[in-house]
Amino acid sequence: MAKDHPRGTRPASGKTASGKAGAQVSDLPPYFNIDPDAALADLDAPTDAAGFAAIAEACARGRADLAGRGLDDTGRKSLRLFSTWEITRYLIPVAQAHFRRVLKQNPDLPQGQSETEGGAKWFSLDEVLRLRAHFGAQGSKAKEYRPYRPEGLPAKMVAVANFKGGVGKTSTAAHLAMSAALDGYKVLVIDLDSQGSMTSIFGGRVEDEWQTAFPLIARHYGAHLRADNQRRIDRGEAPVPLDETLAAAMDMRAQDVIQPTHWPNIDLIGAQLNLYWAEFQIPVWRMAGRSWKLWDALTDRLEQDGVLDAYDLIFIDTPPALGYLTINGLAAADILLVPLGASFLEFDSTGRFFDMLHSTFASIEDGENAAARALGRPGIQFEWDAVRAVITRYDGAQQAELAALMQAYLGRTLSPHRQDFTALIGQAGEQVAGIYEADYRDFNRETYARGRETFDETYAAFKRLLLGIWRREEQQREAAE
Repeated sequence: MAKDHPRGTRPASGKTASGKAGAQVSDLPPYFNIDPDAALADLDAPTDAAGFAAIAEACARGRADLAGRGLDDTGRKSLRLFSTWEITRYLIPVAQAHFRRVLKQNPDLPQGQSETEGGAKWFSLDEVLRLRAHFGAQGSKAKEYRPYRPEGLPAKMVAVANFKGGVGKTSTAAHLAMSAALDGYKVLVIDLDSQGSMTSIFGGRVEDEWQTAFPLIARHYGAHLRADNQRRIDRGEAPVPLDETLAAAMDMRAQDVIQPTHWPNIDLIGAQLNLYWAEFQIPVWRMAGRSWKLWDALTDRLEQDGVLDAYDLIFIDTPPALGYLTINGLAAADILLVPLGASFLEFDSTGRFFDMLHSTFASIEDGENAAARALGRPGIQFEWDAVRAVITRYDGAQQAELAALMQAYLGRTLSPHRQDFTALIGQAGEQVAGIYEADYRDFNRETYARGRETFDETYAAFKRLLLGIWRREEQQREAAE
């Protein structure tokens, strides 16, 4: 009579090398009993340098295919329309009945378009902005039709940075830019990452480094070299000629590299692979011009060209490394946001990132201030209006305990809001778009509302920070007058 075996087990068969009974081959882990000849049959030929080009070309074709699915008939990205339901729920705080009544009473306002006779009305974001301006001028003063923005103050620059990849840095920066645009702010996005992911999200076209932030940095060094040359001439020394790159950069302004996007109130300074060349060129310039303040390059050029007066917010997406481009972005920023996941490795890595920030900027201050004291000049001190870490891709069911521990150690530096990961975010990523660009009819209203909720809360936390900073500066200005 056959014996019963415990559930989930089977009788062993076969012998091991020592002659004892062993487990069946099918019960072994997959890394046992791999036949070398079979493995060889699966192996492809060795890869040489040309092989990398073939892989890159295949990726480029795939990227063009994926990116092309979001393009219109002209080959450019276009922003979807917004329904009356969306506008009155998320963009203009009025009841739908009142919204329709105002449109009927003002036929000169955008009336929207219907896909069917008597169907829902849909509006472009340009039209939404015009409608918001009308409600802001004619509507109740008790309602926030236009976002708070003190007059006479420059744009706030926001750097989103972490040298750990995969923490949601670009996604966070892009969605904050979109949130701010939907809120009515005029936004500039600067992509300093040569991977160009932010540029892809906003449909930017960048042929080479001359359409990136590179010529602005080159122009800053060129101006420094010219000033140095004047001092050389005054001393009777021969000047150092500007090379072809610097000479070309001296004729460029920020407006030459700013391009519009499919969002009517978001502009872009894009990036592409050649921008990485700046990481090699900047230290060469620094060696030749020891007194060149390379960390001021981006800030000074944007300010000199009037960019800080033309926008409300400037979001800077930095590379996942603490290189010269990142230092420029961080030094330019008023607000620093550091995304990270709720994991030990990302918490540990982010701590090291802050340690490197301290070492880098303290070292710059020490060097500059030592020279300033010797010359009897005022020193420098880097300062940010606010620094916040933000937990991204959060899973409350599994990460709540670790997130609470991180909050306990980081205190106010860690935003209490956790940015959840939802299926809607994943789908937006697959389509090279932001969740605000997704049409809720592809899901349903409830799914869409839940999916965007976490980014709405992320923006609300950021906006509270922004408005507090602006209000503080406004009060300081009033007190000084």
